Amino acid sequence: MLQLRPNCECCDRDLAPDSVDARICTFECTFCADCAGQRFEGLCPNCWGELVRRPIRPAAALARWPAATERVLKGHTPCA
Repeated sequence: MLQLRPNCECCDRDLAPDSVDARICTFECTFCADCAGQRFEGLCPNCWGELVRRPIRPAAALARWPAATERVLKGHTPCA
């Protein structure tokens, strides 16, 4: 099950569980659409996998399986 991380690993922008601006790779590295597209050109800077739009978990499922609360911030060089 996806963790639905709460922030962009690059710029620390908040990404709500229902955000259409969240992008993830197959390892669930999470970035905002701006960083994913403009800074990383659609490739994860961690694994070089494709960054795609993160699916939205329906509200009923979110109540049972909540989103992650731990923030991940890696401070990638292109973000500094």
